Amino acid sequence: METFAVTFFVNLIAATFRVSTPILLAAIGETFSERAGVLNLGIEGIMYFGAFIGFYAADISGSLWIGLLAAVLSGILAGLLMGLLSVTLGVNQHVSGLGITLLLTALALFAFRVNYGGRSTPPSIDPFSQLEPFKNIPILNTLTNQYLLTYIGFFAIVPLAWFLLYRTNFGLKIRAVGENPEAVDAAGISVFVMRYIALAIGGGLMAAGGAFLSLAQLGAFTHGIIAGRGWVAIAIVIFGNWDPIRVLSLIPIPEPTRPS
Repeated sequence: METFAVTFFVNLIAATFRVSTPILLAAIGETFSERAGVLNLGIEGIMYFGAFIGFYAADISGSLWIGLLAAVLSGILAGLLMGLLSVTLGVNQHVSGLGITLLLTALALFAFRVNYGGRSTPPSIDPFSQLEPFKNIPILNTLTNQYLLTYIGFFAIVPLAWFLLYRTNFGLKIRAVGENPEAVDAAGISVFVMRYIALAIGGGLMAAGGAFLSLAQLGAFTHGIIAGRGWVAIAIVIFGNWDPIRVLSLIPIPEPTRPS
């Protein structure tokens, strides 16, 4: 019984890291956007679009890393589009974000049907393999049997995001733009430029979160691949008080499954 409890707990922790990786990446991206004073409700569509672009680019190029890079670039462009609508044109942020979600989701579905609609079996690719640094140590092997993107997200992107936001002049400008844009403008700093940069960073991370699903966890693109993860990420950012470390601590635990 004790062995079962340990196995169950270890598998639950390992699954939490894997399943929460796309939510974490998207939430850190949303943190940058909201810190700059823009609520990016396009997160769901950006993740969806990133999942498709990553899958399609990897499929035609044969390289998963090219697919990931293409997904990140598509997310950056989507973030800049959000900036054009909400920052430059002054469109309501909620309307802009929801419009981007609808637009990018529709584009991804349309492109998927155009390129793969005639196939009798769903398309798939060989996904990223999981790393096994402690292959011969049972419990450690289960815990550390993760994707490289998971390690990057938890142990590189989160601390880097915290350092940028709270220990650099760049982060100070981002936070100031979100809290008091008038004072930032009076200090000679362009509010528009800082918000565009934050939205571009946020969009790239959101798309990377979507691409994780199609390039690593599933190795395929499906119509319901995101399944509301973007909205969950927004809630986590708000409850985490727009702090990367607190956002990490609020990552949801997946529903446990009985180990075989």
